[in-house]
Amino acid sequence: MTENLLVQADGCRRLGAPMYAELLRRAADDTGGPAAAIMEGLGGSALSLRLLGTVHRLVLEGRAPELAPYYPTVGGVPDGAAAWPAFRRVVAEHAAEIRAGMATPPQTNEVGRSAALVGGLLTVVAATGLPVRLLEIGASAGLNLRADRFRYLFEGGAYGPEDSPVVLPDCWEGGPPPVDAPLEVVERRGCDLAPLDPADPADQVRLLSYVWPEQAERVARLRAAFAVAAEVPATVVRDGAAGFLDGLAPRPGTVTVVWHSIMRHYVPADEWARVEASLAAAGAAATPRSPVAHLALEPRDEERIESRPLLKLRLWPGGGTAVLAKAPPHGLPTVWGPAR
Repeated sequence: MTENLLVQADGCRRLGAPMYAELLRRAADDTGGPAAAIMEGLGGSALSLRLLGTVHRLVLEGRAPELAPYYPTVGGVPDGAAAWPAFRRVVAEHAAEIRAGMATPPQTNEVGRSAALVGGLLTVVAATGLPVRLLEIGASAGLNLRADRFRYLFEGGAYGPEDSPVVLPDCWEGGPPPVDAPLEVVERRGCDLAPLDPADPADQVRLLSYVWPEQAERVARLRAAFAVAAEVPATVVRDGAAGFLDGLAPRPGTVTVVWHSIMRHYVPADEWARVEASLAAAGAAATPRSPVAHLALEPRDEERIESRPLLKLRLWPGGGTAVLAKAPPHGLPTVWGPAR
């Protein structure tokens, strides 16, 4: 578990979360400590993020007051070294609850990733000229199913509703995607193994708990996305990726777009094979008036979450793969053009 903690600590450091990086480094050095004991024997990916998120949830719920002075989401000032003794005590005192909370993957639903996703969607519409039937696997609360209702700012312009509560500044580099494409989303549907309701206060806390508390812009975007979700309907069903896409077929007069972001590593290989089979079958049935697209924002190495994500597009008829852009794990800024 030491390696797991140190790898994620380095990721937090590189992505601008020094308090989390310090807490994870200290947990890694605390051989035999409460964090190591909780993580012992647990399976699954992103265990360090599960630990951090579950502790953050205790803070947000007011049940870890000794950590509140260090968590900006409840008015604190981040300081990893000062927070460590309290963090260690909280982990020890809530060990059973934290271990239970780590049984399920993080529910990040990172709004910043919409910069890449909606740019890919504009690329699809520019190529097809058709309304979009949008399907998301691993959708969490379905916030990014409303990505076309966010506001995107880039050098020399903007895209999206001017009055949107969600504003993504400096979101595109290397030139914008085709913002003049006539994007119209006529269906918004997704799946998740444990879907969350963006209107439910408890589910909002759960989503917020997986955002790194020292990153105020991410926190603000998430809270703003709750307001957009209240105005724009979308459906997220309880299902795995393979079950959700079973029987996938094109629909005449629309382009069927299946998308996902930073979730591939949570899906077992045998289930992903079924996902690929469903996409291939739908692609084989696609026509120019009923095309099918697969948009994926995933790490270059799909087994290593810390590797830099690429936005890839497969569009049928044809089905060839194109790399559209690259982005950091939280989405901003997305850099358009072939990755180097």
